[in-house]
Amino acid sequence: MKAPGFLLPAVAALASWLIPMIAFGDVYLYRDSQGVLIFTNVPNHSGYRRVWRESVPERGYSTSHESYEDLILAASGRHSVDADLIRAVIKAESDFRANARSHKGAMGLMQLMPETARLHNIADAYDPSENVDGGVRHLKMLLTRYQGDLQLSLAAYNAGSGAVEKHGGIPPFAETREYVRRVLRYYDSYRAAAMQAVQQFRR
Repeated sequence: MKAPGFLLPAVAALASWLIPMIAFGDVYLYRDSQGVLIFTNVPNHSGYRRVWRESVPERGYSTSHESYEDLILAASGRHSVDADLIRAVIKAESDFRANARSHKGAMGLMQLMPETARLHNIADAYDPSENVDGGVRHLKMLLTRYQGDLQLSLAAYNAGSGAVEKHGGIPPFAETREYVRRVLRYYDSYRAAAMQAVQQFRR
């Protein structure tokens, strides 16, 4: 994988793509004679230097998101929703289990309720591609509805827009309040990992 040297915005954009690579081991960097940065987890000569050392994931975190990175990044681009936010919602909803089903009937990676699946024309809510795209479309709809207010959007994703509007904000449900906190915590963690990757590549 290559990126033009000294183009830091490009490196930042690539950081989220590199997070799955990190899950598989150390990441190495090499700058060639033309200033092109080359990142790999399999260095093939001594000119590479390690910029990320593999570590044991924090307890409770899954590294399985790499299986769905293409779907997450594609949906992020189509619907203009932060990929780290999508990862955080999937982590909180299903822990990246495509066959997850809640006792209330929510299905798949982004735990779509049957009515939500119908709203977004999802034929198979257990199909990861359909599920992620439908879930991100729904999240985008909520972000637009609440003018980018992340907490209200997440509360509505969990409890429904009706509950948010009835209570004039985050509903006083312990489950919903904990859900919002949990997603935001995961979101911060994913963003911090991306920033750490960018800082490593700047050196």
